[in-house]
Amino acid sequence: MESGLGEMSAVWQLIIYLGAFGIVAVAARKIAGVFQRLKMPLITGFLAIGLISGPEFLGIIQAEALQGLSFVNDVALAFIAFAVGSELYVKELRSRMKSIVSMTITQILVTFSLVSLSVFLVSDLIAFTETMNPSARLAISMLAGTIAIARSPASAIAIINELRARGPFTQTAIGVTVVVDFVVIVIFAVIFTLSKSMIQEAEFKLIYPVQAVVELIIAFGLGFVIWFILKGIFTLKGMMGLKKGLVLLLGFLVYLFTHWVEDHTSGFLGMELHIEPLLICIVGSFMVTNYSVYRNDFIRIVKELGPYVYVLFFTLTGAMISLEVMASLWFVTLIIFGVRLFSLFLAGFTGSALAGDTSLFRRISWMPYVTQAGVGVGLATIIATEYSGWGAEFATLMISVIVLNQVIGPPFFKWALHLAGEVHVKSDGSYDVERKVLIFGWENQSLALANQLSKQNWQVEFVVQDPTVELLGNKDFKVHEYSGSDHLSLRKFSSENADTIVCLMSDEVNYEICETAYEHFGTRHLIVRLNEREFYKKFHNIGVMVMDPATAMVSLMEHFVRSPIATSLLLGMDEGQDSVDIELRNSDYHGLTLRDLRLPSGVIILSVTRGDHPIISHGYTRLRLGDIVTMVGSIESLDTVRLNLQGY
Repeated sequence: MESGLGEMSAVWQLIIYLGAFGIVAVAARKIAGVFQRLKMPLITGFLAIGLISGPEFLGIIQAEALQGLSFVNDVALAFIAFAVGSELYVKELRSRMKSIVSMTITQILVTFSLVSLSVFLVSDLIAFTETMNPSARLAISMLAGTIAIARSPASAIAIINELRARGPFTQTAIGVTVVVDFVVIVIFAVIFTLSKSMIQEAEFKLIYPVQAVVELIIAFGLGFVIWFILKGIFTLKGMMGLKKGLVLLLGFLVYLFTHWVEDHTSGFLGMELHIEPLLICIVGSFMVTNYSVYRNDFIRIVKELGPYVYVLFFTLTGAMISLEVMASLWFVTLIIFGVRLFSLFLAGFTGSALAGDTSLFRRISWMPYVTQAGVGVGLATIIATEYSGWGAEFATLMISVIVLNQVIGPPFFKWALHLAGEVHVKSDGSYDVERKVLIFGWENQSLALANQLSKQNWQVEFVVQDPTVELLGNKDFKVHEYSGSDHLSLRKFSSENADTIVCLMSDEVNYEICETAYEHFGTRHLIVRLNEREFYKKFHNIGVMVMDPATAMVSLMEHFVRSPIATSLLLGMDEGQDSVDIELRNSDYHGLTLRDLRLPSGVIILSVTRGDHPIISHGYTRLRLGDIVTMVGSIESLDTVRLNLQGY
């Protein structure tokens, strides 16, 4: 009876802890926006609000509650590993693989060595290590060096999307960031196992490195099991909410299983097996992303759950930070921070030189890798959980370094992207104009067309036969005076650079303009509004797209009857949706099958046109440079796809 009451009391206490933490997390999600407006990372806001709500300030999250809420950390860490694995899509990294491999190796070796050495040399100045023996100090130094390697894929992707950055430097940066986070978890699994004997002052035995290798093999094997389970989850039809819950539950079960193995193997084997749950989850995620048809569903779940998981994880982590320890170790924080920056510069220059990159890339190759976030904080909290006492102080020290890196890292990365010339956003934040259309004729229909096109970021210019002062002086569109249809006259307003020419004048003038553009400019798209049916064949012979007002209305109404949804989409009547033709210019996608494209959710490929001829497309159709891919989806998603396919 008493045990039953005790269990009910524990459950009730946990509910109270969750309630208090839930209130703090909701507040953190709102208040952290202030940090974002101050140009500071959102994660820093979560950490700060967690710190203020923790035991040392308001006490909303009490010290005993942190232990009870440890399962929140487990769920979040597993999810972070899933997120890292979902970004490691090998087929999109192949063109820069030499630079990525070179940079990854130098970043890991140089950063790990220099940071580990610096922590070991200043260990006499650190309160929780000054009484330890050299072996334990070395182990802690290596753990610090491992955490220093970690990067922040989420932050890097956010900056790339914000600046619409595309190019070889951008691709190398995101590739190295993701690969390093993958590798650092493998390194941590090995160092964590080897460090146990060094910290616990046990005699070093040959079995320890063997044990580390065995643990890695088991972790990779379990990662394949997670791959199969995730595929099973995604076979469920619909039920996206259920899938999200099952993904989170699966990550938590991985942690429960590894904790159980660690607790029980010492009795059976005479030694503890630490199978790193982060490694299991990241392997499973990597396999789903690269070797299953469910990659897009998986990425969608990761992106939709991410904001909620991160606010829980970083707010709870903030509550664990000791302000007293942070204040007492500020000088050590600055030392580690400075050494890490120097190591990034040295490793970046060396790796970029070995890869044969340009001198500019060599000078700025360290800037994208300053920022740290999820994985680094996660590894620090693992150590805090494993080693009571000094583990929390160690985590506070490393999180302090990570916060500094979060503050200065994003500006450095943005600066590097601007220097590399791979930013596609103007200084005022608006999109660069990439497409130009010339409209011949000024009337209500042409003006309405121009307004619609300008909303879609087209550069629209008019050519009129009799421009008045009022037309020439309008502030919305540039207007040119028509002086003839020969190529010299048309070149006066750069007709040869127009992507599309729309002719709304008389049939005779329209034909002369189209014929000149066809013969001299090779304009991609020529569009004409037909006045007399007898001109239809002449326009058709030179590849002009003809809109006949006499039949257009009937044809449109017919399509509304037969396919109302598709017609609404193509006419832009479905708000927020659009259809576009995108030319493949990015060589990274040359030879990729349609099924291997990582498209945002809601984007559908309608057709592929190659050499002016539509081809029967399916999942195994391989793209070729110059292909025109017709897609439908949300305007924001289509803009992202256009940047990827058109490249740099």
